[in-house]
Amino acid sequence: MSGSPSSAAARAAERAARLSYGKLLAWLAREWRDMSAAEDALADAFRKALETWPASGIPEKPDAWLRVAARHRLADSARSAKVRGDAGSTLAILAEQEATEAAIPDRRLALMFVCAHPAVPEKTQTPLMLQTVLGLDAARIASAFLIQPAAMGQRLSRAKAEIRDRGLRFEEPGPDEIAARGERVREAIYAAYGAGWDGIAGTDTRRKGLMEEAIWLARVLLEVSPTDPEVRGLLALMLHCEARNAARRTPDGAYVPLADQDTTLWNRDLVFEAERELMTAARAGRPGRFQIEAAIQSAAVYARLSGRNAGAAVLQLYDHLLAFAPTIGNHLGRIAVLADVAGAETALDALSDLPQERVRDHQPFHALRGDLLARLDRRDEAAVELRHAAGLSEDPGVRAFLLARAGG
Repeated sequence: MSGSPSSAAARAAERAARLSYGKLLAWLAREWRDMSAAEDALADAFRKALETWPASGIPEKPDAWLRVAARHRLADSARSAKVRGDAGSTLAILAEQEATEAAIPDRRLALMFVCAHPAVPEKTQTPLMLQTVLGLDAARIASAFLIQPAAMGQRLSRAKAEIRDRGLRFEEPGPDEIAARGERVREAIYAAYGAGWDGIAGTDTRRKGLMEEAIWLARVLLEVSPTDPEVRGLLALMLHCEARNAARRTPDGAYVPLADQDTTLWNRDLVFEAERELMTAARAGRPGRFQIEAAIQSAAVYARLSGRNAGAAVLQLYDHLLAFAPTIGNHLGRIAVLADVAGAETALDALSDLPQERVRDHQPFHALRGDLLARLDRRDEAAVELRHAAGLSEDPGVRAFLLARAGG
């Protein structure tokens, strides 16, 4: 029954996990200096909540209940010597934390900077933030980085073990360290936004909430680093994307590509805010990845609203972007624009130059290749690619869109 105590408890626990997981983990990891132990304790607290809340009732402050339960688990583990390293006195650690004024006002953001400690392998820092702070699973993180889930899981486990074994202190970095670690934190925030964006039509409310959480974290990061133009570029990029959310789906959930979106549904306030942040960033004269990506979004908005073709300008922006971030996604974005500027045949040639082992199971690659083949009237080949892309898509709306283009 949907109204049973167990289902109400499950909803309450799910809501606490969606809204407070990162915050709770940040507190526990800072208190006990052991990220893996904090994760285990928090998982145990959620399990106990599902066992006890149906009978005892949902507590007035679920977050506080979960934190206390997790701390009890950590204390019990410490007493039985199952936590490696010196956890120290909890009271002493708390006193130390209270005596130090926090440089980073959001606990989740502070823990993200901890994950970017130089002793943690660089290629693991961003995935570690996504898993431990923002709650993404290894499979979703692996998909974003185009590697196998098992390999990503092993990478994350090794990183957490290294943090534990080397006794890295869970302390907020100073101003110089914030600047040095900022790139990885920005990457994680944007990856979190992308995970929410990809899952917006699904039923996972936690993934939907990632978009709002990512924008919030970017705003907090801007408070911490107000002179960093890349933080403003990151915020502008996400705001431009967020402004179009209402137009991405029909009322029945069907996917609507950018070229077909009803621009009257766009949130103009967010567009204007994005433009202000982008212009402020540009005045610093220090271009970077996120500023250029935001500029690409800005050009796309201008083209739709003005009816003018901005393809040549966007292609030039992509050339600059690839100098900063030569990712597969950015290469695909450039090739999509190249098709409009130089024709589908030229774009298809560029697509074949990409490392095929990295795009074999990459849904956007097959969707773009199918579109290019369709433009060249190579319909049978296009249908194969579009059906393959549909099979790789987790989004029912996108899957239906691709199958319709493939001819069913």
